[in-house]
Amino acid sequence: MSFPQSTARIAGHPIHPMLVPFPIACFVFALVCDLAYIGSTWAMWAYAATWFIGIGIATALLAAVAGFIDFFGSRGIRALRSSWWHMGANLTAVVLSVVNLLFHMRDGAAAVLDEGVILSALVVVILLVSGWLGGEMVYRHGVAVQPKDGIQP
Repeated sequence: MSFPQSTARIAGHPIHPMLVPFPIACFVFALVCDLAYIGSTWAMWAYAATWFIGIGIATALLAAVAGFIDFFGSRGIRALRSSWWHMGANLTAVVLSVVNLLFHMRDGAAAVLDEGVILSALVVVILLVSGWLGGEMVYRHGVAVQPKDGIQP
């Protein structure tokens, strides 16, 4: 039995896990900024959240390209139920972030008070689940793990 391998890699290192910290950080910072706006009513926090959401979407799309290459390039990865849920959760988070960006851009600081903070929090919760599923793929199924001396799970 062999580990499912990443097809999007540089010098044997999978690209997807190198890229995912950027959108995760941006979406978490967007929530922090939304909460800071609610606590302070300083509009700069709402505008900062808008920027973080936009940058999060852009970097999520880069991570998604690597993820799609891995998913569609490896039958072993596609065979894992957790990979399907991981991909679905990530796509849902990005779609909700696009909706959130539209709210933030349309209504400015006023968007944070209801829809904005709810969407930001929902995206962070979805990313927690997706991260758990990503860890499940690596730590339980050995996705993109390079075996040492022929040792397999």
